[in-house]
Amino acid sequence: MDFSALNEALAFKSYDKVADICDTLMFQAASEGVSYQEDWPYAIHLIGHIYVNDINSARFLWKKIPLAVKESQPEVSAAWKIGQRLWIKDYASVHEAIREFIWSPQCQGIMAAFSEMYTKKMFELLQSAYSTISIQDTALFLGMSEEDATNYVVQHGWTVDPASRMLTVKKQAVVTEQKLDHSKLQRLTEYVFHLEH
Repeated sequence: MDFSALNEALAFKSYDKVADICDTLMFQAASEGVSYQEDWPYAIHLIGHIYVNDINSARFLWKKIPLAVKESQPEVSAAWKIGQRLWIKDYASVHEAIREFIWSPQCQGIMAAFSEMYTKKMFELLQSAYSTISIQDTALFLGMSEEDATNYVVQHGWTVDPASRMLTVKKQAVVTEQKLDHSKLQRLTEYVFHLEH
């Protein structure tokens, strides 16, 4: 089985393409009748689906993985543990599931990128959902120590009340940019002119 496209995507950090590449290779191998179960990079495949937030596909892939592979490759189970946390919406435990396994060199890059992306996603979620939040809860959702979480959010403009151990969220200004397209303006003018005459 030729995994050069997958290896290239991992080397160039095109992690958003990993799941599609793996799916295509799997369908190709299945259609050609090639036995691939023993050598298949299931951990990378699962993480690829998780990276693009396609938890449903990760779940179905998990169901297709042979039991012998699940038992003999702990990295596959560790990858699915992250998927389980996301599936049941236990967002705070995702970072814990990432940190509790020592990932292989092949998975380290995509896991680090996913972890960083997930932290940003949780930060944006906290920013949109809360006006004030405790330091402890922020650290839990960001997967950091309380000190690191406080430093992280302060860098983004949040303020800290040391007495109550609460953070005040700085809301991002919503910027809506309207582009003036002369052709649309011309059509609107013609339409209004037509209605008036």
